[in-house]
Amino acid sequence: MPEINLEFLSNVETVAIEVGRFQLLHWNKVKQDSIEDKGLNQLVSFVDQQSEQQLIDGLRVLLPSATFIGEEKAPDNREITEYTWVIDPLDGTTNFLHGLPVFSISLALLHHGAPIVAVVYCPALNESFTSLKNHGAFLNGNRIHVAQNATLNQTLIATGFPYYQFEKIDAYLGVLSNLMKTTHGLRRMGSAAIDLAYTACGRFDAFFEMNLSPWDIAAGILLVEEAGGIVTDFSGEPNVIFKNQIVAASKPIYPVFLSELTNLV
Repeated sequence: MPEINLEFLSNVETVAIEVGRFQLLHWNKVKQDSIEDKGLNQLVSFVDQQSEQQLIDGLRVLLPSATFIGEEKAPDNREITEYTWVIDPLDGTTNFLHGLPVFSISLALLHHGAPIVAVVYCPALNESFTSLKNHGAFLNGNRIHVAQNATLNQTLIATGFPYYQFEKIDAYLGVLSNLMKTTHGLRRMGSAAIDLAYTACGRFDAFFEMNLSPWDIAAGILLVEEAGGIVTDFSGEPNVIFKNQIVAASKPIYPVFLSELTNLV
């Protein structure tokens, strides 16, 4: 069993960067007839599928005993072993297919269900967010920290629009309305992994979203926590990887921001 240390993290990052190069070769070149629709507003291309296989192959070399939870090959798997990879080969597929540069590779290694290694790599932006449990969070090798704004009127907030399961759409729109009036603004990037990475490095003060999957958020959770932030569900409860909602924020703004989400509980 290899030691899970900073060298191991660097090797995981290398796997992500290699797959990112493959994605850039096909960016803006995927033809419409090679795109599948897995469900309402859930697109997938051969780039997603091949990227995931390349990630699995590379990560198995680093940690042969680990199991995988992935968006394309094992989307219904929730089995946690001693070491479990949770991977999203292309978070922001819709952006990717429309030529937008906001897409990412998200990799998290769980130890008994808790994230201990995280990489969110943004190929088109050449930004690599990495973290090792108890060692901090980094952007291209430089340590990052969450923002320190303490009042909503100083903040920039990220979210993701619901694209299925619209039962709480009215409550969600009400939250957006309130935040539009009380913050610097709202941003919707189209990649939850990037939203969380940007929260970790202080570009966003907070992020919230519903109807998410484990591979969307597993890596980002560790990034935010290691950068000094807080991650919970809308009720303030931790351990959100397998829940379908998340709020991530800096410690100064977290209590105030969480109170804005009461109607979503």
